[in-house]
Amino acid sequence: MTVNPLAPARLRHPEDANALAAAVWPGSARRDETGALEIGGVPATRLAASHGTPLYVIDEADARHRAVRTRRAFDAAFTAIGSRATVYYAGKAFLSTEIARWMSADGLNIDVASGGELAVVLAAGVDPARVGLHGNNKSLREIDRAVGVGVGAIVIDSLVEIERIAAAAERHGRTQAVRLRINSGVHAHTHEYLATAREDQKFGIPLAEAPAAVAAIRAHAPHLRFLGLHSHIGSQIFVVDGFLEAARRLLALHATLLDGGEVPELNLGGGFGIAYLEGDDPLPIERIAEGLAEAVASVCGELGIPVPAIAVEPGRTIIGPAGVTLYEVGTTKDVVVGLEGGGTAVRRYVSVDGGMSDNARPALYGADYGVRLAGRVSDADPALVRLAGKHCESGDIVVHADYLPGDVTPGDLVAVPATGAYCFSLASNYNYLARPAVVAVRDGIDRVIVRGETEEDLLRRDVLAGAGTGADAATAVERQGDPA
Repeated sequence: MTVNPLAPARLRHPEDANALAAAVWPGSARRDETGALEIGGVPATRLAASHGTPLYVIDEADARHRAVRTRRAFDAAFTAIGSRATVYYAGKAFLSTEIARWMSADGLNIDVASGGELAVVLAAGVDPARVGLHGNNKSLREIDRAVGVGVGAIVIDSLVEIERIAAAAERHGRTQAVRLRINSGVHAHTHEYLATAREDQKFGIPLAEAPAAVAAIRAHAPHLRFLGLHSHIGSQIFVVDGFLEAARRLLALHATLLDGGEVPELNLGGGFGIAYLEGDDPLPIERIAEGLAEAVASVCGELGIPVPAIAVEPGRTIIGPAGVTLYEVGTTKDVVVGLEGGGTAVRRYVSVDGGMSDNARPALYGADYGVRLAGRVSDADPALVRLAGKHCESGDIVVHADYLPGDVTPGDLVAVPATGAYCFSLASNYNYLARPAVVAVRDGIDRVIVRGETEEDLLRRDVLAGAGTGADAATAVERQGDPA
């Protein structure tokens, strides 16, 4: 076996480049009798033939199992210390009306971060009282709508929002429950762009300013009701120490606020990591819940205060591992690369029919993924590949490095696992590519839950499409504002 010197140190040369590592694939993923990848009892070849590629595939049973497992883990951990926990599904990870229905039916509340996400959840028929609204720059319209429909809680991210939310609550004759987002200063072990509690960034109120902010919230009673503090230290975090330190800092503040009135809960946010690669080893959700519960109980005991109700907001851990993206290979290209110590090595570029328009994470964060053949198996020797997209950017890479059978060829179907979170959500129309469909699979049945876009969809938004050129286009521009 010859190891390609271009392979990163973390990448193990596989004995079988067809094998599916359980940690990164949905629970139902397997090879069928033909060698094709099967998810939810549906062969990838059938999915690609029916719906085209690129294609987002969500294993419904896997996503819902993870949702229920998360809720039960936090229920059990916090019941054991005499408290209770509310799990909010973080809609920013991936949201559609069907996903919202799954989460609601399985006992989770839903966290939204914009008016658009709120509209999706409301369209799904979710009780607004089970919805929380985030955002560092909520518009007056978003605030008014959230208060008007009766969302369960709004997270205040800046001092100016106190007056805005109070005015909306008075206008609608409501008492609006609010949380105050705190910038705890805890530095999470994650990518710089995913760390959201460092001092120099846009989210939250510094710890030192929180008492005055809470006093301002309480001064707006009965239009505002202070629920408690909120923290979110980042995303894709594998170690629990940051969450524990954030809980300790917030509980110390929480204790001082009890002198001015009730503080019924503490929201510790989300950001728990998942396995994207075979070697990744995230903590099981039960360990996270138990660790947080033990820390909260211990700190509350030290402070001599009652244990508050706890809220958490996981998203990636629920929907990320349930998703797979299918692509068709268009071209392959062997590139000779010079090595620092002399000599050369070959990197095989395998280009597919999607890329950064359907998965921006590698370009945005340098995120790593793996890849496997989805339409067949092969006993060809493994070859180091880089899975590239079709966009006009050299950074348009879907998988930086993995092994595929060396006979990978144009027309092959390939699958990238762990794409359920932040792929659909971050999708774009760069180079005028239409965004892919989302298909849910379960028990051998596939169904479209988000229709894929077409070129006609893209052109429909171009108000001058079909206007021609020259005088015809100029006339169309002049008439653009005319009444019908």
